[in-house]
Amino acid sequence: MATACVVGGGPAGLIAAERLAGAGLAVTVYDRMPSVARKLLLAGHGGLNLTHSEDRERLLTRYGDSADRLTPMLAAFGPDDLREWCAGLGEPTFVGSSGRVFPRSFRATPLVRAWLARLARLGVRLERRQRWTGWTEDGTGLCFTAADGTTAEATADVTVFALGGASWPRLGSDGGWVGPFTDRGVRVTPLRAANVGVRVGWTPLFADRFEGAPLKQVGLTVQGSGHGVRGDAMVTRTGLEGGPVYAIGAAIRDALDADGSCVLEVDLRPDLGVDQLAERLERRRPKDSGSTWLRRTGLDPTAIGLLREAGGGALPGDAGQMAALVKATPVVVSATMPIDRAISTAGGIAWSEVDASLMLRSLPGTFVAGEMLDWEAPTGGYLLQASFSTGVAAAQGALDRLGR
Repeated sequence: MATACVVGGGPAGLIAAERLAGAGLAVTVYDRMPSVARKLLLAGHGGLNLTHSEDRERLLTRYGDSADRLTPMLAAFGPDDLREWCAGLGEPTFVGSSGRVFPRSFRATPLVRAWLARLARLGVRLERRQRWTGWTEDGTGLCFTAADGTTAEATADVTVFALGGASWPRLGSDGGWVGPFTDRGVRVTPLRAANVGVRVGWTPLFADRFEGAPLKQVGLTVQGSGHGVRGDAMVTRTGLEGGPVYAIGAAIRDALDADGSCVLEVDLRPDLGVDQLAERLERRRPKDSGSTWLRRTGLDPTAIGLLREAGGGALPGDAGQMAALVKATPVVVSATMPIDRAISTAGGIAWSEVDASLMLRSLPGTFVAGEMLDWEAPTGGYLLQASFSTGVAAAQGALDRLGR
């Protein structure tokens, strides 16, 4: 019987193991944690956003420069396939008002429990508390170190690596695989925080008053990039968090790399043009305070506080200047939050290192899936979708290599 090692027990690794075992291979999954699928279970605390229901063309744009490489994988195992797979495990899904897809139970635990039962029926063996440390001296086997310090080696006909990036290290993916791979000559783009908050030097007054307050339905643009997004951001004591911040994370990193800082322009009323705002602001009553004046345009206290923060505590008295500030309130970002605070990771094994089946060109029979590869995507189901899709692609590549 042909054998397979899967290193990493997250979504990409487990779906690869399922596909390989379903084709008749003897599969062993190795994971350094006491249990598998920990990040999937954590995602379930927020309802488990599995994928997104938007059309294929729009979906692909979420993957930026990696869209071309991911296109065939998303075609082979896309959102509809993932939903059908969930239903097969007894966990039907539904589409939320935003187009995001969730299990009807709104939890990850039932799905993971059913999945592990299926893997057990397929004969998949789980070896927990086993940290992968590299290859044997002859390069043909894998080396593992157990939690008690004992070491072991394993060999297989094919191997799938799915060790994740470096976000949420306490759940298993700590980026420790980078060293062994680079030692073997595999090019790895440096791992960086993605889908992460940014640092802003708020004044103590603003931070004390507005920490935890939302900026509702604002537009965010990296100054000079021309690429804007809309959504709800959240003021934190040290900066900003939230979907629109994550969605332009790559542009924020590029600006930080180029200049050491990044200016975000916050459009506090994206549904109104600057001329419309100016017209409303020109109706100011003689006794209106600055806050009352701005509230007449629909701005809430957090938005007004941000305007004062940007103006050093003062507000323009001219309607045109104020309208321009409301449409592009500058927020200076000094850095992103650290990678261990990130939802996901950018960087990873360069696409040039793998072929179309996700096999490493320098290590025949070795495949890579999930966040170990150099791609990123915003939150909204896109991360899990691509992790599943690349896991299926890697398994299929391994089966093709074995002539299955």
